[in-house]
Amino acid sequence: MNDTIVKGLIVPGLPQPLLCPEKNEGWQQLHDGFIAARKEIEAADPDVLVIYSTMWPSILGHQVQALPQPEWVHVDELFHDLGSIHYKFDIDAELAEGVVEAGKARGLQIRTTAYHGFPIDTGSVVALKLLNPDNERKAIILSSNVYSDRAETIVYGKALLDALKAQGKTAAVISVMTLSNRLHTEFIEPEDDHIHSAKDDEWNRKLLEFLAEGRLEDCAQLSRNIQKQIRVHKVVNFKSLWWMSAVMGAHNRYEGEVYAYAPLYGTGGAVVSLTPSEVGAGEREFDEADVEVYTGERNVLAGTKTRSEGPAPGPGSDVEETLT
Repeated sequence: MNDTIVKGLIVPGLPQPLLCPEKNEGWQQLHDGFIAARKEIEAADPDVLVIYSTMWPSILGHQVQALPQPEWVHVDELFHDLGSIHYKFDIDAELAEGVVEAGKARGLQIRTTAYHGFPIDTGSVVALKLLNPDNERKAIILSSNVYSDRAETIVYGKALLDALKAQGKTAAVISVMTLSNRLHTEFIEPEDDHIHSAKDDEWNRKLLEFLAEGRLEDCAQLSRNIQKQIRVHKVVNFKSLWWMSAVMGAHNRYEGEVYAYAPLYGTGGAVVSLTPSEVGAGEREFDEADVEVYTGERNVLAGTKTRSEGPAPGPGSDVEETLT
């Protein structure tokens, strides 16, 4: 069992559960799910919180927030009518630097971001305000690269684990993501919110069924198929499952708890907890290869078959389709 990662969480990033949960029953359920997840964090008592936010897309490599105390007033770019969010976070700059060092050692293009006024994304702000409201623990925030494939994302997760182990720190890892990700294209009244389509809802529930059984790696292995079925246009969204599996351990030995699932402006919002366990849903014969070092991307803009790890494709290589 991975003693470094004491808890894994999946949470949504839109601002309604923070700013106006009382306006919709589902938004209130998500807000309450955040509170339940916060209590799990308090009980697990990690040294640091690690946010992987699909709402912080990076283009050239990966970025890690490293300013010790970023402070700003945030207004969501879509829902500015909901008001402002003042934040001041305590960032573990030492760990952020360690992640960058470990990432470079594993072949990644990665750097810190550390300047006053950097626009921290809505998802990270919402997650930290609800899960760590009084800065009880330090945190770091990781970007999600738009063009990284599965192999690069896995290596990204392993770099984080390297840094945590090198500094002797425990962590709760938090993926900020939606399930289905189709927003309403016209403004709606809060009481009219619903999952964009019945098909999206069906696949969301199947994914949550797996997560409730602790089947993290099964979800990671199936993420591309699920993404195609529910037509997630946000490319980075399901990468967080690859990343989380790489950090926590690529297996199904977790205790899963789904605290909330509700429409969030058309998307599928969910709060899910995963706790490492000696038992779980059992092992499966996984099809996707494991990766230790990132050796580069081929034909990233081609939109067809793209890449492999190592000198040439062969047994165990990860040749896959780039989603653009």
